[in-house]
Amino acid sequence: MLQRFFIFCSGADTHILESCSNGERNKYAGIGATVFFTAVMAFIASSYALFTVFDNIYTSIFFGLIWGLLIFNLDRYIVSTIKKRNSIKSELWQATPRIILAMIIAIVISKPLELKIFEKEIDQVLLEEKNALTLNNKQQLALQYTPKIETLNQEIARLKNEIAGKEAETNALYDVYISEAEGTAGTGLLGKGPVYKEKREKHDTYLAELNQLKASNGERIQALEAQISALNSDYDSAVTNSQPIIDGFDGLMARINALGKLPWLPSFFIFLLFLAIETAPIIAKLLAPKGEYDYKFEEQESVVATWVTQKVEQRQLLMATDASLNEKVYTDIKNEEELYRYKKEKAEELLRLQADSFHNIQVKGL
Repeated sequence: MLQRFFIFCSGADTHILESCSNGERNKYAGIGATVFFTAVMAFIASSYALFTVFDNIYTSIFFGLIWGLLIFNLDRYIVSTIKKRNSIKSELWQATPRIILAMIIAIVISKPLELKIFEKEIDQVLLEEKNALTLNNKQQLALQYTPKIETLNQEIARLKNEIAGKEAETNALYDVYISEAEGTAGTGLLGKGPVYKEKREKHDTYLAELNQLKASNGERIQALEAQISALNSDYDSAVTNSQPIIDGFDGLMARINALGKLPWLPSFFIFLLFLAIETAPIIAKLLAPKGEYDYKFEEQESVVATWVTQKVEQRQLLMATDASLNEKVYTDIKNEEELYRYKKEKAEELLRLQADSFHNIQVKGL
């Protein structure tokens, strides 16, 4: 039962193999088993690859099954179309396109399995790339907010410096009128004379201006600080909202690119393994000598080819003979006077009927 199933997988003619030796059936059963297990590996590989895309096991299995059946059908077709010839060159010529197709299938099958085998190493590469993307994202977003924040900070510093300058002038006037009262400066007279009152009034004026400046600039500083706080909040929100996109940077293409950054030799050996599995049935058929099945299959093909050629030649001869007979018959009829007179009478009758019909139509019109 299992042997019959693998023979079916090989694409060989089961009716011919039933009349062959057991060794010949085992050979084609081995070829069919290779085709079957290659399709199984294709199903597993494609299911994993699709799982990284859809993130749904049932969808991945469904499309993976379709892909596995497609690879099974292609491999079965490739193996079944390889026929043993009497010339090695002709065999290589017919096998070359099939080997190229087998190489393409091996690449497609091996790549998802490489992603699974080197999953931990790929995750490490992706983690480093995500960290770099996070830093670059913060830097790019900061370019949108930093100039505005710096401008606002400069305006705050200017307002504070304005207050500080006014405060320094007020303090200086305070020291002046105190020194005048103590007699240590100015007129040098102890006591609160006219000069003292003049300097005290000037100080009080500056002090009132200072208080007013502190109030106005303080309100402006608070407004500017509120704008800075809003900008910082917007920046934090932009970083938070964009982070899930970076965290989701682990799709199929990202993993394939990450795999390409790993050492190539292990991946190359895995590819060679699948290439050997995929091309094994073709190479086996090329290297194996002509067997009992090949001779019987060739005989069956020759019988069909001979029968078809014979039928085609018979049809061509029949057509040529029929054409010759028709030509001879119509040549003889052409020379018969009785047939000429009969056709002339019928033509005259037809012309009369046409003339009468035209006359009746004209009369009705009048």
